[in-house]
Amino acid sequence: MPARPFAASRAVASILCTAVVAMSSLGVQAQTKLPTEMSWTAYDTGSSGFNIAVAIGQQFKQKAGIDVRVLPSGNDTGRLSPVRAGRALISQMGIGVYFAQEGMFEFGTKAWGPQALRLMLTSTSCNGLSLSVARDTGVREVKDLKGKRLGLVVGSPALSQGALALIAFGGLSKDDMKIVEFSSNNAMWKGVLNNEVDAVLGSTIAGQAKETESSPRGIIYPPMPASDTEGWARVHKRAPYFTPVKATCGAAGLDKEPVVMAGYAYPIFIAYADRAADQVYAITKLMLDTYPSYKDSAPGADGMSLDKQNFTWVLPYHDGAIKAFKEAGVWTDAAQKHNDSLLKRQQVLADAWKAFVAKAPGDEKEFAAGWSKARADALSRAGMDVVFD
Repeated sequence: MPARPFAASRAVASILCTAVVAMSSLGVQAQTKLPTEMSWTAYDTGSSGFNIAVAIGQQFKQKAGIDVRVLPSGNDTGRLSPVRAGRALISQMGIGVYFAQEGMFEFGTKAWGPQALRLMLTSTSCNGLSLSVARDTGVREVKDLKGKRLGLVVGSPALSQGALALIAFGGLSKDDMKIVEFSSNNAMWKGVLNNEVDAVLGSTIAGQAKETESSPRGIIYPPMPASDTEGWARVHKRAPYFTPVKATCGAAGLDKEPVVMAGYAYPIFIAYADRAADQVYAITKLMLDTYPSYKDSAPGADGMSLDKQNFTWVLPYHDGAIKAFKEAGVWTDAAQKHNDSLLKRQQVLADAWKAFVAKAPGDEKEFAAGWSKARADALSRAGMDVVFD
């Protein structure tokens, strides 16, 4: 019997909290004239990123009366194209956002070039995104991978460049490995099961990781301690978007014995720099305000919390998002200084692209090679890391 008043008080508190969030959200919507319908782009239907976007969209509908249509796409250019064309307001991306900013790989073509993208919010959950190694190889540290078979996916810079960057933690390069190429991520993981490859880049919570764990080969994650500054410096030379994370969920018993390894945020909500600051502010604030209602609605959604945002990452934040962070009291002078340096990098890339395109060769291969050199020269002159050389 004594529990009833307590339960009732919790129920009332919950209702009041929901009401406050709803009123706050409606107030922001009214002030900024957010559309009652908007489109976002995301990864394929069923992906964790798509599910998170849908979960947030449901709260936008319930709390602010905004219908969010999530447009799925299996590749980075497909996700960005509707946003660039104005058919979608924001995109929920993976690390392809960094390649887009840099104008490299699929974005190093005449149709694209460096993109002026801005961060809004990202998700950093309990998983790692690191080197997944078959246990039967006997590998315990990254350096032990020398001479082993490393899986790469043709046409996937996120997987291939990432894997090559992570082996650098152990002082290894492509020449130290036996490279095995695959046509897709799924094919690569099948290669692990079939003993065709020993190490791949993957998420600790991927279904393939669980499958490998239960197979005769097993799975381990070589540690990448943050204290090894030299190892991380080598990683960042090739892939500055990786950060040390303490993975506590996924395969290999990480829930019982966590491992510090590599990771980066996913999904990554972005908008173009020219999108109205008041709209980006309102959307960011709605995401923050409704977080308690969607954090448990999809795997990884808990990583959207304010305290898990990285304000000194590899892409600059949108002015609208910064306004929301300032209101929350979490935006610092150091964050602003870092943001300004990233804006300068984007300007260097934009200027280099404009100058190059004005006299670029028509042949696609010559164009790609020429742009790669022009980009590297411009960044070097500005005293900035080239990263992709």
